[in-house]
Amino acid sequence: MSMATSMKTTIQRRMAEDERRRNTEQNTGKRHSRRGPLRWVVLIICLLLALLILSPLFLMVLNAFKTSQDYTQNGPLALPKELYFGGLINFWNATDFPVKFWNSLWISICSALLSVVLSLFNAYALGIGRIKGSSLVVALFMILTMLPGEGFVYPLFYMFNAVGMGNSQWTIVIICGIINMAFGTYLLSSVMGTFPKELLEAAQIDGAGRWRTLWSVVFPIMKSNCAVLFIFFFIWTWNEFYFTLIFLVSGDTQTIPLAIASLQGDRIMDVPTINAGSLVSLIPAFIFFLVFQRTLTKGITAGAVK
Repeated sequence: MSMATSMKTTIQRRMAEDERRRNTEQNTGKRHSRRGPLRWVVLIICLLLALLILSPLFLMVLNAFKTSQDYTQNGPLALPKELYFGGLINFWNATDFPVKFWNSLWISICSALLSVVLSLFNAYALGIGRIKGSSLVVALFMILTMLPGEGFVYPLFYMFNAVGMGNSQWTIVIICGIINMAFGTYLLSSVMGTFPKELLEAAQIDGAGRWRTLWSVVFPIMKSNCAVLFIFFFIWTWNEFYFTLIFLVSGDTQTIPLAIASLQGDRIMDVPTINAGSLVSLIPAFIFFLVFQRTLTKGITAGAVK
């Protein structure tokens, strides 16, 4: 009798589990069916926003291979009647593009490296060193990021001219490096504020000083974050126009944004040539982004899982 009762109890338990599983599957199916139309709506909205954001790029590519006559007669939205590469050739020859490309590349790399190194040192002192008044110092760095460049270009102009760096590429490297460093310090210091204390204590027990702790313990963990900052700083400096317009006077020191701006006159503007130049200037930064895409993704998701 007890054996029959046990079998009956087991059967009832299995039936109850099957019923619970079926109810769960039905509820999940209903939930997915309710979310189905909403997902399509969200997807359509995202696609429309993506097309809206990429529309300037489409127009730039569309008008880069038109003749000036084709652009004037048919407008910017019409397809080109033929692939015209004269705009690319004109931009290449008129602006001495290889020189401008090397200037932009050299300035962007040096400025990004300077910003990352300074940000790492400052964040190490603020986030891990816990110096007195660290919150006030971080607030000052944030104020620096919010100040417009027009606010301090006047003293910077006279200061660099006084030391003989009025037309030097190192001027742009220093200015962009310091400005970008403010944002990097704020970001890295907030990350280092949550750095595992056990690792720091273990390094201290092993006899590591502050310098060795930074390069042997802190930097390997923060490497992905520093790589993300380097990519952002490189692109920001590559697109810098205002300070390069003020400080880089001679043509052999100017960058690609200045080369594109030089094509626009007071009353005459060759739109296809400008679009071709913008397309050419975009390709190096786009290739740089593709090369370091995996590093960027890894750095962004580095703090998601501890």
